[in-house]
Amino acid sequence: MATVNTATARYEGLGKEGKGHIKTKSGAVDHPYGFNTRFEDAPGTNPEELIAGAHAGCFTMALSFALARAGHEDGTLETTAKVTLDKDGDGFSVTQSALTLTGTVAGIDEAKFRELAQEAEKNCPISKLLNCEITLDVTFEG
Repeated sequence: MATVNTATARYEGLGKEGKGHIKTKSGAVDHPYGFNTRFEDAPGTNPEELIAGAHAGCFTMALSFALARAGHEDGTLETTAKVTLDKDGDGFSVTQSALTLTGTVAGIDEAKFRELAQEAEKNCPISKLLNCEITLDVTFEG
């Protein structure tokens, strides 16, 4: 079963003075973007923020399903992804996606939780897509 999802980006003007807009098919994302939203904290979004959201969401869902397959029925998982954009010659590269996970799952020990989290990080589709260093910091709360 393959799924195809779409987003559209439009950029009017060029360089720093240009103004962009990103919109997803579902309408969940419909925001301006540009140099000022990417490098100057102006209102709007940027590609790295969207990647961070996708990575955090994908990984968290993958771990949720892994925990369910392991027989766990209740818990809370919260993941933050910090995507780093670094200068690379004349351009830029995404060099890291740092995942920070906090989880509370009844009936599982910390070692098994960490094992399932590591497997989910390696196997979530967005982790597979990204060609950068991916780190995972886990806090287990029992």
